[in-house]
Amino acid sequence: MSHPPVRLLAVAAAVAGLVLLAGCAPDSEPSTTAAPSASGTADASATPTASPSPTVTAAATPAMPTDCLSILSEPVLAELAGVPLNDPATGETTGVQADGSLVCLWKDPAADTSHLLTTISKMASGPALDMLNSLVADNGFSCFTPDKGTRCEKTWQNTTYPVTDGRTLFYRDGLLVDTKYSNLAPSGYTSSIIERVFG
Repeated sequence: MSHPPVRLLAVAAAVAGLVLLAGCAPDSEPSTTAAPSASGTADASATPTASPSPTVTAAATPAMPTDCLSILSEPVLAELAGVPLNDPATGETTGVQADGSLVCLWKDPAADTSHLLTTISKMASGPALDMLNSLVADNGFSCFTPDKGTRCEKTWQNTTYPVTDGRTLFYRDGLLVDTKYSNLAPSGYTSSIIERVFG
């Protein structure tokens, strides 16, 4: 049996100097840095042994984005051409929220299921670690550690339509990027957000 996910994510956090938990990306997006492990837990094969009391240097939290278009590259925006962004007719609360988080919804109000919903919010490392470990242990998510953060993801068959649904999370430096999608997964979507938000 593999090590418990809590242990693996904790080791990855020690290597990074701070628990850096990353969000998952749409299933059509190729990973350029690492692949999720088949066991559904973080890959710690290249992780050095952590000292009993590592020195933790907290990285500054990046500025919270305030515009859904600015977080995506031109190629990703081209893939989303024609799909309404934050259309009030969906009935969803989108844009900048009262707590400072940003909610971006790509969805045609007439669509039955096709959508792409991303929420970017601030989160402390402890709660983020607990949440991602829970997704691994209870929901079968796979996690790995690209781009100085932690990324967890899972896809599944939609229960009503013959399409793929999924969720991708990326955590780094106090920010969580959480994307839920159905039948709409532009290539490079999460990687584009990581590049624009974290640099």
